[in-house]
Amino acid sequence: MTYRASVLAICLMSSPLALAQSAAVPSPERDRASILAMQGEYVVDFAFDETVLLKPGYERAPAMRSGGNETVIVVENTPTRLVLQHILVDGKSGHVTKHWRQDWTYEAPQRFEFSADQTWHVRKIPADLNRGAWTQCVFEVSDAPRYCGTGRWDYKNNVATWTSDASWRPLPRREYTKRSDYNAVAAINRHTITPSGWTHEQFNTKVLRKPDGTQEELAREFGFNDYQKTKDVDFKPAYKYWDATQGYWAKVRAHWDRYLGQAPGVLLKTKVDGMAMIIPLFEQAGKLEEGKQVADKDIDAVFAKWVTSAPAE
Repeated sequence: MTYRASVLAICLMSSPLALAQSAAVPSPERDRASILAMQGEYVVDFAFDETVLLKPGYERAPAMRSGGNETVIVVENTPTRLVLQHILVDGKSGHVTKHWRQDWTYEAPQRFEFSADQTWHVRKIPADLNRGAWTQCVFEVSDAPRYCGTGRWDYKNNVATWTSDASWRPLPRREYTKRSDYNAVAAINRHTITPSGWTHEQFNTKVLRKPDGTQEELAREFGFNDYQKTKDVDFKPAYKYWDATQGYWAKVRAHWDRYLGQAPGVLLKTKVDGMAMIIPLFEQAGKLEEGKQVADKDIDAVFAKWVTSAPAE
């Protein structure tokens, strides 16, 4: 079974309805409006529940619940590309944390795919999957890659919903600091625009991918992230942070694009937690907050130490 077929088979069992695509004629402008509707200020609830247990003797992990205050800022906005940056703010202290990023590209010719530990290969997107579709790519707090998915927006019953195809992703931060019994997630993602905000549903299968090419499925998981619009949180610290650092993070994104914009892709030499890059990049951004300067060579040094090209496939 091929790489693409194996992940598709796993996720088809996880959520048969999640792969349904609209037969309507694609409308890129309407899609853009749906994506842009995700910008704004939110109180967010994160919930993850293991559902179907697949490995003999496997015990269901405790349900996970968390939340936060998050603003979503539009960083790039063109007819075929939209970039949304998420920034967390602690409601009491005003502490700011640069969070994940999502890039949307209309009929993207290629995307990166998580292929092995700390390795993402850049691969062409099949034409039948890509026609009229948007590819969403998601990035770490350091702008390191996480996963991409491709799918069409659907407007049945006047509800804007985007559903991805099945793809691989690395363990989420909430898991890789605690778990070592699996090393990949086969996932389908669904975003829906709601009257009060938007939601992100995840249909995940936790998988142990073995060196011999076989894989063992542990459990299926449903994730539900609920973004509810709010006017009760002071997000000014987030905008102050972004005003001071957005030029710096644009340079960081440009470094990543050198690897993710073409085959073969990227290999990270850090541990799975990525802290060897996260810490120096966040420290450099912190200097800019303080009004200090960060030389381009300082960014170059971080990438030279921890990032290289993926091996050819």
